[in-house]
Amino acid sequence: MPRTVAGAADPVESAEEVTLRPRHLAEFVGQSQLKEHLEIMLEASRRRQQPADHLLFAGPPGLGKTSLAGIVANEMGAGFRVTSGPALVRAGDLAAILTNLVEGDVLFIDEIHRLGRAVEEILYPAMEDFQLDIVLGKGPSARTIRLDLPSFTLVGATTRTGLITGPLRDRFGFVARLDYYDPGELDSIIRRSASILEVEVDHAGAAEIARRSRGTPRIANRLLKRVRDFAEVRGDGTVDLTVARAGLELFGVDDLGLDKVDRAILDAVCSRFGGGPVGLSTLAVSVGEETDTVEDVYEPYLLQLGLLMRTPRGRVALPATWQHLGLEAPPLAAATPATSAEDVEPGLF
Repeated sequence: MPRTVAGAADPVESAEEVTLRPRHLAEFVGQSQLKEHLEIMLEASRRRQQPADHLLFAGPPGLGKTSLAGIVANEMGAGFRVTSGPALVRAGDLAAILTNLVEGDVLFIDEIHRLGRAVEEILYPAMEDFQLDIVLGKGPSARTIRLDLPSFTLVGATTRTGLITGPLRDRFGFVARLDYYDPGELDSIIRRSASILEVEVDHAGAAEIARRSRGTPRIANRLLKRVRDFAEVRGDGTVDLTVARAGLELFGVDDLGLDKVDRAILDAVCSRFGGGPVGLSTLAVSVGEETDTVEDVYEPYLLQLGLLMRTPRGRVALPATWQHLGLEAPPLAAATPATSAEDVEPGLF
């Protein structure tokens, strides 16, 4: 069985959460094209008896990047070492991990776009030539020695591809972006998780949870656990459509999958700022969140639903927002177009 060595900044997960992660490609639901690509690459590597090429998985949080990294290690029968970009502060931190790798190991670096420049440069020869440059001494007497490393596979995960430097991105043999899941795929994931958690859930209950899961498996599993708790305390433990709806409503997840913060953002734009436009920093302060959190975590889903629009002057609430909140839209807001290239990006004249 592949071993797992956690880095200093590894999130501590309960045994229950770990068991929900698929361990093989056959168990992984969704991302069919990516699965096919990985299946071919890993099978070819096994036949050549070589480690797989370095892999970079990009996409929003909760779509399965960490799970896929573990699957790569399991499919290759290799060791699995885990760390994260923010945990690797000094070049020596990464050098210590690299020198302790065993032939064929899979090294997973989460949030790889947050690597420091000095640490990133250590990776270049390690990824290309499986060698590590070490500087001994300082000043005129300093010298560099090169250590041979065992062949390994680096799997990087990022939620912000644009922040990865070109030299690092080009050294990955395969770059893939994970897409949001459709309700049918989330339904299958919820049913699989329910069987592992020994939760009795019918088709309608699973479909209701899937519909409100924002296209994200991590959210689907989290909502399933909360509905399970509700069913055990307020019902007979069975999750049907009625129980799913009541449980999700109790935990603040509405019909569109919006939570308390989502609604607070929309309410702030509509009620406090008359539908906008309102700047990102002002909006973040008004709901008590960091600007990065609002922009990276909450806004993407609101934009996908057509509830919010970004313009050069700030965020603007669309007609669907007023309708969802049960508010009366002012005449100008009611006439706002859903999308417009001219509104999003001004011309030269």
